[in-house]
Amino acid sequence: MKIDFLYYEDCPSHEQALARLKQVMAEEGIDAPITIHKMETEEQARAWHFIGSPTILIDGEDIDPPPPDAPAALTCRVYRWDDGRISPMPSPEMIRRALRAKRPSSPIHET
Repeated sequence: MKIDFLYYEDCPSHEQALARLKQVMAEEGIDAPITIHKMETEEQARAWHFIGSPTILIDGEDIDPPPPDAPAALTCRVYRWDDGRISPMPSPEMIRRALRAKRPSSPIHET
């Protein structure tokens, strides 16, 4: 599992979001490295299709996929939680669902 954490320094929620990602990974028993990318230029934002901070990619896929026409930019991001609240960070459940969806399934052993 490849995990990329992208952030823009001017957005204050990135440290807490990274801690939340690590906590959910620990709860799920996932021991994968997290590559942290600091977005500093518009060119980087475009190259990563970075729509705001924080962004978490698992195997190259955004845990909360933006619309295809969402512009890349050095900006802060908001997430809509399942209960309708808006937050500057993904919910633990949003992270958990994305991790579980990418976790390799256990092989089935026939006897």
